[in-house]
Amino acid sequence: MKRIPKLDKTVVMYLIFGVLTTAVNAAAYYVCERLGVPNVAATAIAWAVSVLFAFVTNKLFVFESRDFSLKGILAEMGGFFGGRVLTGALDVGIMFLAVDVLKMNSMLWKIISNVIVVILNYVFCKVIFRKGKR
Repeated sequence: MKRIPKLDKTVVMYLIFGVLTTAVNAAAYYVCERLGVPNVAATAIAWAVSVLFAFVTNKLFVFESRDFSLKGILAEMGGFFGGRVLTGALDVGIMFLAVDVLKMNSMLWKIISNVIVVILNYVFCKVIFRKGKR
């Protein structure tokens, strides 16, 4: 009987904190909505809160970066937020092309797009937090 390959600890932690980040996003959106914040603003606030949460958890618990210098934190944060903006734009672009232009199944393409985004975010994080690991 073949053994199932052991998952890398970093991948497992990334997935766990990814689920928690999604929960933070939903909770922040819910709070904004209850406070009467308009939809687009609530979505933007929820995104910012969840990306900040993801930055802290990815830095400390997933990639275990220990660079706490101001220069190091700002560099990591800039790369992290920049990567998330890029993958967010890619997500929007994929969905626009697949659903609005090509009239393909929206849920199928949302799943495909999310898989691409999650993989790219992981790769970006591996690069961003590599230098701060000591």
